[in-house]
Amino acid sequence: MLITNGTVFMPSMLIFVGIPGLEPVQCWIGIPFCAMYIIACIGNTLLLIIIKSERSLHEPMYIFLALLGATDIALSTSIVPKMLGIFWFHLPEIYFDVCLFQMWLIHTFQGIESGVLLAMALDRYVAICHPLRHATIFTRQAVTHIGIGMTLRPAILVIPCLLLIKCRLKVYRTKLISHTYCEHMAVVKLATEDVFINKFYGLLGAFIVGGFDFILITLSYIHIFITVFNLPQKKARLKAFNTCIPHICVFFQFYLLAFFSFFTHRTGSHIPSYIHITLSILYLLVPPLLNPFVYGVKTKQIRDKVAKMFCSKDQG
Repeated sequence: MLITNGTVFMPSMLIFVGIPGLEPVQCWIGIPFCAMYIIACIGNTLLLIIIKSERSLHEPMYIFLALLGATDIALSTSIVPKMLGIFWFHLPEIYFDVCLFQMWLIHTFQGIESGVLLAMALDRYVAICHPLRHATIFTRQAVTHIGIGMTLRPAILVIPCLLLIKCRLKVYRTKLISHTYCEHMAVVKLATEDVFINKFYGLLGAFIVGGFDFILITLSYIHIFITVFNLPQKKARLKAFNTCIPHICVFFQFYLLAFFSFFTHRTGSHIPSYIHITLSILYLLVPPLLNPFVYGVKTKQIRDKVAKMFCSKDQG
């Protein structure tokens, strides 16, 4: 690492600022974030145990839900421990290569979560619009291939982002990252060189994953609603609609926060950084926190299994 004229050449270490402007109270801010993380891990772990132990839940929708829960645990774990190290133990340093690895983990798990939401929407689309073909389309082999594809797509697409940073950007204005984790644009903005290619590929990757998924999910639910409203029996309409409510709730909470975080990093210079960074943290923590509750409350099989588990404990 060489420092010249206030710039840093190929830094081996970066330093997190945390939440700019809120440094004096970061130790207190860490408490609700830690509580959210613990609840998210417990809720999603419970969800995984229920789905694994209950044979009636070994269906495509619940397999995708299990994958969503595992992704939520991994995503929140990739940011919260380091963030709490910054807030509570004054450990803001991170090796540059470790920062890139964290960036790969975060954006890969975000992409997997988006892919899982797409798979769940397509599963509901086939189940409601083409019920007789559901068993032949969503076979165990097909579900396995979908899971592998959802994992490999973001994992591969994120790699060029890291290579473009590592190979192209050599000189940085500072080693200080105004964030609590290694977000792509937060690191790219530190460079003094032309970052157009980095920004362009970041936008392209975000569209290929998030934008493409958002369009297909929206189209799926439009077709689902058209089919549901055309059902002759009111009871059948309500039953079909109720199976979609958890997916719609999760869909909106994920993409609304995702789009806000994504666009404010690029166009939201008028938004105070502490608001943007706090919301970007919530974007990664709120879905893992709420997903188990949304599906647990609205899915009868999961709700009954949880009640059965706790009732058996009380009787014991």
